[in-house]
Amino acid sequence: MLFMVIEHFDQARVREIYARFHEKGRMIPDGLSYVSSWISADFSRCFQVMETDDVTKLQEWVLAWGDLARFEIVPLAGSKETYAAVQKHL
Repeated sequence: MLFMVIEHFDQARVREIYARFHEKGRMIPDGLSYVSSWISADFSRCFQVMETDDVTKLQEWVLAWGDLARFEIVPLAGSKETYAAVQKHL
């Protein structure tokens, strides 16, 4: 399953975040896959798409970064799949 992860950064800690990333990488547990990400121009947020079948892998990852960011996690459904589900009710 895909998840949109919105990381909210304290802008005063952006250098700390990138230093940890440089030193330790994403720190993603086995069973969680990074798909892609985008950073807002003001460094206040990172939008990441992650994939896993085990939501506890996301929780494990959040705990590794929770001291530097606040997280929102939104389960995603593909447009084609959503259209097919909605079409049954039209």
